[in-house]
Amino acid sequence: MAQIRGTAGYHLGNQSPFGNGGRSDSTTNDPSPLDQLREQTNKIEDFLDTLSEPVKPYLPAIGRFLIVVTFLEDALRIMTQWNDQLTYLHDYRHIPSGLTHLFLIVNVIAMTVCSVMIIARKNSDYGVFGLIGVVVLQGLGYGLVFDLNFFLRNLSVMGGLLMVLSDSWVRKKFAPAGLPTLDEKDRKMYFQLAGRVLLIFLFVGFVFRGDWSFWRICVSLLGFVACVMVVVGFKAKFSAIMLVVILSIFNLLVNNFWTLHPHHPHKDFAKYDFFQILSIVGGLLLLVNMGPGQFSVDEKKKVY
Repeated sequence: MAQIRGTAGYHLGNQSPFGNGGRSDSTTNDPSPLDQLREQTNKIEDFLDTLSEPVKPYLPAIGRFLIVVTFLEDALRIMTQWNDQLTYLHDYRHIPSGLTHLFLIVNVIAMTVCSVMIIARKNSDYGVFGLIGVVVLQGLGYGLVFDLNFFLRNLSVMGGLLMVLSDSWVRKKFAPAGLPTLDEKDRKMYFQLAGRVLLIFLFVGFVFRGDWSFWRICVSLLGFVACVMVVVGFKAKFSAIMLVVILSIFNLLVNNFWTLHPHHPHKDFAKYDFFQILSIVGGLLLLVNMGPGQFSVDEKKKVY
């Protein structure tokens, strides 16, 4: 809520310190535009909190599932398109036959096992690092390291994984001698910041991709404002909810792969894009649940 600083202790009773009749200065009581913005967004946040109260206990589980759903879909895709994957890796990437089989098997096992670990909250930190390793391995194996769209989108997916890490990291009982240790609170603080920053790279890729239609400009501008708010941690929960709504609507309208013919040339990409955006939405839901952390304007506002 907006804080209006009173004038207690200064010109009491509207009396001038020089004995002259003082005049009231109405400008000192008028809230600034920033205070008015905070007041309005606080009202919206209170309304959204009330509206979402029934699902709040389930947000972490929903967020975790959505974050790993793109990896589960990718594992299923590899198994159902096994021969096509082998042909691409051998003929276009020039990877020897034995290594192509090993590459696909490692990817399927790692994505499945690590995703289950994250959903079940069992050794989530190992699951997160395993999936980050899969992202790097696939980028190298499929030759997508220098693809800007792939790079930015996977940075966002990594941001979601870091939000999982900050949500579940516990203090380790063993630490190597001579190395400084960070407790659970410090870990969460740094990884929440890194996760927030990486999550917004999806919108950077969105801006650089496609035509500049009116709706794309509007979505890009609105998304850009919300992304900046998420990064600096100003009204982070409110802006994260905005991004969840924007991405969900965009996903349903643009990446509706279920309406395409099975042999449509863009069906696979639309499906891939759909599940990747779901993963980033999952990271944003974890942000809504946890808050932005100590490195944020929202947190500093409580101190000062």
